[in-house]
Amino acid sequence: MMAAAGEPIKPPSRLLLLAEGRALWEAGAALALWPLLQLTPRGDGHPVLVLPGLVASDMSTKLLRRYLEGRGYDAQGWGLGRNLGPREGIEDGMIAKLEALHAESGRKVSLVGWSLGGVYARLLAARHPQWVRSVVTLGSPFTGSARATHAWRVYEGVSGQSAEDPRRMKHVRPTPPVPTTSIFSRSDGVVAWRCSVEEPGPQSENIEVIASHLGLGAHPAVLYALADRLAQAEGQWKPFDRRLWGPLVYPDPSRSE
Repeated sequence: MMAAAGEPIKPPSRLLLLAEGRALWEAGAALALWPLLQLTPRGDGHPVLVLPGLVASDMSTKLLRRYLEGRGYDAQGWGLGRNLGPREGIEDGMIAKLEALHAESGRKVSLVGWSLGGVYARLLAARHPQWVRSVVTLGSPFTGSARATHAWRVYEGVSGQSAEDPRRMKHVRPTPPVPTTSIFSRSDGVVAWRCSVEEPGPQSENIEVIASHLGLGAHPAVLYALADRLAQAEGQWKPFDRRLWGPLVYPDPSRSE
């Protein structure tokens, strides 16, 4: 599923980037299918920390959190304003939020991260697995070159840091030591999909959807899969069963191009 040895992963085509406007339709589809999305099992009330993407704030994850709250979770935003990269105080703020949610609930916290937020989620899980129940990332570039996206210049501009960050990525690239799901789309117009492919294992998997990058946090297929993943009892993780909805909703992520 990765590029051939020695072949660099390229950013998505400009055509896919232009097609990101379909995110508005995807959000509308989620609202239209809201009753159907209630078919997932209800959650057990454990806390879920939702981390937004680059230059986004908690407002961008409001629909996602509303859905999770309706399914019985204590879904929380990160509360750190706009995500302008790992600037001073951001990592400490996320750790403090994670620790507080764990302490207040007495339970481990599931982490859901969209794009750069998913990179943060993997970083938190790698460094503090004792507080983390599971990780779900949405279109997050956790492998490959940082320049295999159309966002790296924005990242460098708003964060004041290089997009190449080996110090943090040495924690992000390995699969976290907790149940981990990567939800990605081959039609992602911002992040090269190969950069979001997890190595399947005893507690790790990929779920492919047909979606834009900007619509991942509101796409009905993503919401359904996310709720299904979070509903699993702690210590009883099983891979996602995509057969119920078929390849038109959940293509086989292991297929060749």
